[in-house]
Formats: sequence, structure tokens, C-alpha cells
Amino acid sequence: MKLVLAFHGTRDPRGAVVCEEIAALVRPQVDVPVEVAYADVRQPDVRSVVDGPAVVVPAFLAAGYHVRVDIPEQIGNRPDVVLTSPLGVDAVPAVRDRLREAGFRRGDAVVLAAAGSSDVRALADVKRAAALLGACGVGYVATATPRVPEVVAGVRGRRVAVASWLLAPGVFHGSLAECGADVVSDPIGAHPLVVEALVRKYYAARAVLRQSA
Repeated sequence: MKLVLAFHGTRDPRGAVVCEEIAALVRPQVDVPVEVAYADVRQPDVRSVVDGPAVVVPAFLAAGYHVRVDIPEQIGNRPDVVLTSPLGVDAVPAVRDRLREAGFRRGDAVVLAAAGSSDVRALADVKRAAALLGACGVGYVATATPRVPEVVAGVRGRRVAVASWLLAPGVFHGSLAECGADVVSDPIGAHPLVVEALVRKYYAARAVLRQSA
């Protein structure tokens, strides 16, 4: 048995560093080997890492195409592999913490900045995260609308804090520097609360496996 942390994949080396940092923090907290795999862009892919019994946890912030289609297809029809739900809204507490670190003040208007998706179910996940965070709006960096600067401009007259709904630094997060907000939080990164959420998903899946054994 192993735990496979499945990430989206990025060409930015800083993104790969974050994935490895998260895995390094998860390893001491679980009772099996932990490996990193990618759904797209980078190697190794999920297919090549899942070579025996495994729990696969998608470290994705929404259940879009990669989570619903790509990763299951790469796993295949394997009865010895359990695919959990994605990280998703379990990352909200970490985002709230990143906002505080960035200088969020009580009374600031919060805008959640997400990558965007063409999958309406993934966009629904983002809106759910925004509601849990208490954001007044959601803006997207790519693929979906409205864009982040448009949402920020719409709540002007108050200080605006942008909460980054992005896991790692890269082009998407870099674009937020010009969005017009007073505060922009760092990407979520290898936050302890993210690590806790991933570990919980692993142990919940293990419990299900034991009950069905």
C-alpha cells in the first residue's frame, strides 16, 4: 500500500517544489510510502506511480476534468486502488490563514481569485469555497469570467483583499500583482492545514478499505 498525492502539474519549477514540500510534510504522518504524481504536464503521471495497492488523493482545489476524468482513467479499473475526493474546500482554513499573513484587516472586502475552469461543477466548488471564506465575489485568472481585476474594481470604496485560491506560485499568481487589490495573499503552498486535510483523506480511505476487506 502507498499514498499517491496527485497534483495538476506545472511547467513552473516552483510549482513542483511546492508539491514535493507537501509530500515531505505528509510522509511523517502516515504509515505507508508517499509518492507524488501529476495528472498533466509533468512526469511521473498517476498511471506510472499506481503500480500496486494505493490510496490516491487529488491535491486539487476543485473537482474539474482532471479529477473526474483524467485521474480515474489513469488509475483504470483497479480494485486495489481507492481514489478520494479532492482537497477542495478543505483548503479554506489555509487560505484564511494566508490572508491574515498578507495583512487582511477586519472589514476588508475579500475576493477569491481562482484559476478558472470550463467545468461548471468545478466552478461550483470555487463558489462554495468563496462562501465558506466569506468572500464578496469570485474572480478568475483564466478560462472563466469575471476576471479578478473586474471583481476587485466592482467593490472599490473599501479595502480589497484578494485570497489566492491557487496551490503554488506561477504565472497565474503572478498576474494578481496587477489586479488592483490592496492585499493579495500568497498561494496556499505547503500549509500545515493542507497537510492535515490530505492526511485525513488518506486515513478515511484506509478505514473504508479495512471495512470492505
